[in-house]
Amino acid sequence: MRVVLATANAGKQREFAALLQPLDIELLLQSTFGISSIEETGTTFEANALLKARHAATVSGLPALADDSGLEVDALGGRPGVYSARYAGAAASDADNNALLIRELAQVPDAQRTARYRCVLALVRSGDDAKPFVTHGSWEGRIAREPAGSGGFGYDPWFIARGFACTAAQLPLAEKNALSHRAEALRALVAALQAGR
Repeated sequence: MRVVLATANAGKQREFAALLQPLDIELLLQSTFGISSIEETGTTFEANALLKARHAATVSGLPALADDSGLEVDALGGRPGVYSARYAGAAASDADNNALLIRELAQVPDAQRTARYRCVLALVRSGDDAKPFVTHGSWEGRIAREPAGSGGFGYDPWFIARGFACTAAQLPLAEKNALSHRAEALRALVAALQAGR
């Protein structure tokens, strides 16, 4: 099956390529079709994932897969949440977003720095698909005091997954892909596809 991946994020592109490798899916980046990213106007991960998938499917004429994901920090009331990629502003870099996050957590004790990565995947067969496949995943952890590691992207150098002493950016890619919020959502998506829902 040929599927358009609705993202402009190079890090996500690498993760999805690795996660989808065992499946019989030819993953085509939306840039292949000259599709630009649509504005994420949704207030939930699910709304944004569906918005992006429907846009890519409409423009390409092919099924499309999109995710919306981000970091939720309990001490910040769930922020940055759906604004994770633009937490420090519309043109913010990963470094800008991380700097703001760490400033906001400066006085928060270690025990209260709990957080999770959350992901929603949406697969639509067409732009007006009335029964899209929507799956969810989460990855529990906490925010470190110091960044570590050069792998991953986004908040990975600061995120220590539950049960680990290292950050997500220090994990080998294969291990991260097996544990992450995207991996959990993708496993759920594969199960739904196999069940023929």
